[in-house]
Amino acid sequence: MNTRALGAILAVLCLFFAACGSDPEATVTGDVNDSVTDEMTEEPVEEEAVQEEPVEEEAVEIRIVSLSPTATEMLFAVGAGDLVAAVDEFSYYPDQAPVTDLSGYEPNVEAIAGYEPTLVVSSAEIEGLDAVGIENLVLPAAVTLDDVYAQIEQVGEATGHVADAAELVAEMQVDVDAVLASLPELEEPLTYYHELDNTLYSVTSNTFVGEIYAMLGLVNAADAADPDGEFFGYPQLSEEFLLASDPDVIFLADTLCCDQSAETVAARPGWEQLTAVASGNIVELNDDVVSRWGPRVVDFIEAAGAAVVDISLVAAG
Repeated sequence: MNTRALGAILAVLCLFFAACGSDPEATVTGDVNDSVTDEMTEEPVEEEAVQEEPVEEEAVEIRIVSLSPTATEMLFAVGAGDLVAAVDEFSYYPDQAPVTDLSGYEPNVEAIAGYEPTLVVSSAEIEGLDAVGIENLVLPAAVTLDDVYAQIEQVGEATGHVADAAELVAEMQVDVDAVLASLPELEEPLTYYHELDNTLYSVTSNTFVGEIYAMLGLVNAADAADPDGEFFGYPQLSEEFLLASDPDVIFLADTLCCDQSAETVAARPGWEQLTAVASGNIVELNDDVVSRWGPRVVDFIEAAGAAVVDISLVAAG
């Protein structure tokens, strides 16, 4: 398995495993009666109020290191890309992301500190950052779409892009709703197989990816391979299992890592018997889009939703 394949698998597995200060109090100086009495005139004389000059706090420049490909996509999507000083080795989207050899799986605090960040964004807490005075924003693997929206808003708040994050979330919600509204009502739900790599690793419905497919009304053929969660929702299937389950649709999430395509799948010995292959219902996906729970999850939903619509149209004749 090549480096990109390994990175993709680790990223998908991580889907499962996975400047505040008090407002200064106003001070009031002078007599509590707000006046003094002139002994000669016995007329109240107002005491001149003494006001302290407001102290302007010096703004702290935000400098970010991202050790999560998903976080990197969120940062750039909300308009905070100019604050990003460095990203990990797998954060190669978008193109302008400053990729380094930093590891998100085995973070090195000394190496991270070398980029002088004020904030590190990661998918798991990094020990030792507090000791060197670096804040750590942790965005764990999302379980639902609402988790994705919440994390985007967190990124917006942490970077001063609250309005941009809110706008992005609203756009995503509109796009997702449009996909759901386009789905046909089927007499029988379609079954599917989601391929992580060409050694037949897959996902069950107890994963973020599986949650997306369930939202589209699809039934996961791999659920039977991990009924008790022994494989944490990522079982390795056998060809015999797939031939027996005979899914209606095959989604390929190994087009980049493993050079898989509809053609290579159709050429696998015995796979011509599968309904998905015989019907041409093989959907090629972008590995990175599917393995991350960032803004591009909408692209994943749109691709899967379009496949459902196309298959239903063909079935209807």
